[in-house]
Amino acid sequence: MPQRTDIHKVLIIGSGPIIIGQACEFDYSGTQACKALKKLGYEIVLVNSNPATIMTDPETADVTYIEPLNVERLEEIIAKERPDALLPNLGGQSGLNLCAELNKAGILDKYHVKVIGVQVDAIERGEDRIEFKHAMDKLGIEMARSEVAYSVEEALAIADKLDYPVVLRPAYTMGGAGGGLVYNKEELKTVCARGLQASLVGQVLVEESILGWEELELEVVRDKDNNMITVCFIENIDPLGVHTGDSFCAAPMLTISEECQKRLQEQAYKIVESVEVIGGTNVQFAHDPVTDRIIVIEINPRTSRSSALASKATGFPIALVSAMLATGLTLKDIPCGKYGTLDKYVPDGDYVVIKFARWAFEKFKGVEDKLGTQMRAVGEVMSIGKNYKEAFQKAIRSLETGRYGLGHAKNYDTMTKEELLHLLINPTSDRHFIMYEAIRKGATTEEIFDLTKVKTYFIEQMRELVEEEEEILKSKGHLPADALLIQAKKDGFSDKYLSQLLEIPEEEIRNHRISLGVEEAWEGVHVSGTKDSAYYYSTYNAQDKNPVSEAKPKIMILGGGPNRIGQGIEFDYCCVHAALALKKLGFETIIVNCNPETVSTDYDTSDKLYFEPLTLEDVLSIYKKEKPLGVIAQFGGQTPLNLAAELEKNGVKILGTAPAVIDLAEDRDLFRAMMEKLDIPMPESGMATTVDEALEIANKIGYPVMVRPSYVLGGRGMEVVYDDESMAGYMAAAVGVTPDRPILIDRFLNHATECEADAISDGTHAFVPAVMEHIELAGVHSGDSACILPSVHISPENVATIKEYTRKIAEEMHVRGLMNMQYAIENGKVYVLEANPRASRTVPLVSKVCNIRMVPLATDIITSELTGRPSPVPELKEQNIPYYGVKEAVFPFNMFPEVDPVLGPEMRSTGEVLGLSESYGEAFFKAQEAASLKLPLEGTVLISVNKKDKPEVVDVAKRFHEDGFKIIATGKTCDLLNESGIPAEKVKKLYEGRPNILDMITNGKIDLVVNSPAGKESVHDDSYLRKAAIKAKIPYMTTIAAAKATAEGIGYVKAHMEENNGVKSLQQMHSEIQ
Repeated sequence: MPQRTDIHKVLIIGSGPIIIGQACEFDYSGTQACKALKKLGYEIVLVNSNPATIMTDPETADVTYIEPLNVERLEEIIAKERPDALLPNLGGQSGLNLCAELNKAGILDKYHVKVIGVQVDAIERGEDRIEFKHAMDKLGIEMARSEVAYSVEEALAIADKLDYPVVLRPAYTMGGAGGGLVYNKEELKTVCARGLQASLVGQVLVEESILGWEELELEVVRDKDNNMITVCFIENIDPLGVHTGDSFCAAPMLTISEECQKRLQEQAYKIVESVEVIGGTNVQFAHDPVTDRIIVIEINPRTSRSSALASKATGFPIALVSAMLATGLTLKDIPCGKYGTLDKYVPDGDYVVIKFARWAFEKFKGVEDKLGTQMRAVGEVMSIGKNYKEAFQKAIRSLETGRYGLGHAKNYDTMTKEELLHLLINPTSDRHFIMYEAIRKGATTEEIFDLTKVKTYFIEQMRELVEEEEEILKSKGHLPADALLIQAKKDGFSDKYLSQLLEIPEEEIRNHRISLGVEEAWEGVHVSGTKDSAYYYSTYNAQDKNPVSEAKPKIMILGGGPNRIGQGIEFDYCCVHAALALKKLGFETIIVNCNPETVSTDYDTSDKLYFEPLTLEDVLSIYKKEKPLGVIAQFGGQTPLNLAAELEKNGVKILGTAPAVIDLAEDRDLFRAMMEKLDIPMPESGMATTVDEALEIANKIGYPVMVRPSYVLGGRGMEVVYDDESMAGYMAAAVGVTPDRPILIDRFLNHATECEADAISDGTHAFVPAVMEHIELAGVHSGDSACILPSVHISPENVATIKEYTRKIAEEMHVRGLMNMQYAIENGKVYVLEANPRASRTVPLVSKVCNIRMVPLATDIITSELTGRPSPVPELKEQNIPYYGVKEAVFPFNMFPEVDPVLGPEMRSTGEVLGLSESYGEAFFKAQEAASLKLPLEGTVLISVNKKDKPEVVDVAKRFHEDGFKIIATGKTCDLLNESGIPAEKVKKLYEGRPNILDMITNGKIDLVVNSPAGKESVHDDSYLRKAAIKAKIPYMTTIAAAKATAEGIGYVKAHMEENNGVKSLQQMHSEIQ
């Protein structure tokens, strides 16, 4: 093996927090790379600011730094660790951009760091729009006609030459950030100004529009000897004009001729060879079905979202192989059970893979559900079936949007054909559901094709499904004819959807089809580069080829399904750890999940992986086939918990906390009765199903109150309501309120400090590693609030009370495994807000900061009834942690410029970062820096707060004044500060004339914004202020609590600038815990 011997220590840059366009697929590729390089004997130094991923666990790399991803911090790490090489193409766009910046700053040369995998100039050739165009011209490969602009004027001139509409693409960005399709000069001015700002180098490409062409992608792998293979051909079913991250796609290509695929492959090989990438590259093409013209859109010289999909679709682990190739191995050196060696690989699976995206439009008031060239999806699912229809319908039921089939979504089935066709003019997240109903109402294939440019093959396939469904609907109220039922199952209709159509119980359908011998069978997908590893998918169209082993006792873990806001990578982290822990305990592990981006769906995380939707039908079939001793449902977030009770009814053994206990925690009355028994205070509350009940409860408790639906995760539909009118409005708008799913109403604790505690419990004892204190006050969702661990401002008595309450509740509820408790402290009194008897999103955070393996400990407890092992809980000791961790949430507001970025009870963050330091102030400062809001150490701060915050604003302003900031304030805030002896200048609000705040922000005169929203009471909307701060990339605080922490952080960093203590790795910090 001609592996490089001149390098021993490799630095890997992670991709940072999860944002739209850069999700956990990079967590998967980075973890794979660490695995591969460790196996080859290299020492690994990893830098990443994201605490939620398994990648930043102390075991994954040899040395781990959880630090902000920027040039200054990386130089400190490089100077300390002195790596020989840097592998940048596995950390998404962040990793690539950072590598380019380190090179420009001369840091790589200064410390003699070689870049492996992709050359620095190759990054430029791939990312810089001009360089890439030159390279393509040389190769004679056609691109869309375009020119580069460095100003809005230049862009206008180019657009006149090319003719509108044109597409704007900023250089060095990801997820289409800052770009867009424009139809006229006014739109161009707005979007171009935004694009020039978003680009690292202030450069925007203006190109002809190729709307409606087919979008096709190839995933190519190349080694240093120039051997190349195509891992996967991906066809986007949505045409160009929808970002590939939002587009619904299929692999292999279903409607593209062999001859065209050959031409694409030839061009892709030429491009990859000229750019000289070693490892995976994603090449995107556009093909005009009318003129047969092929043009290349762009390449990504790194592992990308598509490469995660390609890996899972074909069984070829691209990131793992890329890392091996980067060290000098070639494809001929890597053996494979199916092809001999990897250079002989061809994609030849006889199945269809579908990817469908998952969006979060409902979380953002005021955002139009519209898809374009800027990515909007927050997650995705992948499904595998024997044919297109089966795979398509499996994808729909994997999404967990409450839809188990394509028909009858929202109120589309009540609309006329004309109304439906009108809805298809602009692409939306519901486009395919609308098409389905339009076909039912008699729309022709041509009519739909003209509006959507979705190819006729896919529309015809959908038409056949609609016709079949109409046939089934004739049997409403009883079972359909056997032949029809059998055909429906082969075409992917789920039991649940059939039961909804026929209005009979799902169980009746399931029992009947089993009696007919119609059951799921499974086929394997071979994993390339292994002798005979495989993972499995179900189908009703083939014989069962799924060998079951009886060697070891088995346990099944249910995964978390697609990423979404409120349920992200943290739950995948828990599932992966559970699988690894169960292996150590001697069990065979089975994982069921359908998210292609994650580590849990990596073939060797578990002993056996089923790539399947998390629905009753699919999970029961696997349970019946594998006969495990039990199923673990508490690690995958809300997804498996919603299934747990139904599974238990069907005889499945749920290990750990019983489903009945989980229901108890959700049932307010039962939970309140238990709190009264334990003598633990809760805020006054009630449950309502009608407007009158709601008003009566609210007036009894006293406004403000917090309202929300039961059984949700991530605070869906939560609001703080201040008066009767808003209450009636909320109840009128609440959907799906039934007597068994009422609306919950609680007294809103004003100015209370929120905090939470995670516990490990064995049913009789519980252990709380630390209490987390939220920086934002009660009323901001815990997932969105910054939090400090261990707590700083909570009195020792209150901390003791919180730990005691948590233990009492865990013991009373007989929680076995993990549990999360939310508390609020009002005037020194601790109130319980809620109990979640499952893994929560803070598990990875607590595990890392406190150096405690929470999931393995919980797994040990959950399986103790099978292993007979003693509980680890009595052995756990309180630790003294000599540093602080501050978690800060990261929001997608830059992708939704029309949304007011105010925090509330509904969760909106997509990811998180962690700042670690011996001082709480510096930890907060580093967390803000990692969330790319670097706090200024001097300059001008703008303060404008609402009535409620006036009393506390003086304190905050005083701190800023002492730190040497110039203070500007609006109206009454300014008067108040001057009266208190703090010098402040008055500035006009938007409606008070010019020059006003907006002018100052736009002209770059302000370095920091403290602004609490005026709220519903105010006549004038003040959201423009916060939106402007985001646009100008100025750090902004929307709560007094955050402003206090900011002032403290800035003060600390200024005072200690001289003494540079140097960076510490996570491993070193852990060694200092007593």
